[in-house]
Amino acid sequence: MSAPEHAPPVEALAPTEPQLRAAASTFAMLSSPVRLHLVWLAAQGTHSVGELADRAGVTTAAASQHLTKLRLAGLVSVRQSGRQHFYEVDDPHVLTLIGQIFDHIAPDGTLAPDPPMPRP
Repeated sequence: MSAPEHAPPVEALAPTEPQLRAAASTFAMLSSPVRLHLVWLAAQGTHSVGELADRAGVTTAAASQHLTKLRLAGLVSVRQSGRQHFYEVDDPHVLTLIGQIFDHIAPDGTLAPDPPMPRP
């Protein structure tokens, strides 16, 4: 009996305890629908706090609090211009993570069907 095609290679290194804690912390940070929406929006381009708040449907104060947590977690970056703060996602790992999760979840909230596997 052969291993399923999606199984990781046997030689893959197990994650370390620090990696597991950091990953769990990252997923916990993204477990808030508002924060996940803000990260998704920031992954689409650079936006001010006000723009992100409007698009996410939250107050500017709430968006600012969430964005501060996301920045401290390393999920978004900020640039200041005068009194305004502009947020974006510039980490390719975060961009991939956000893209993958929404490829995995269909618009109706169900799991999206797996794409067809290429035949050898």
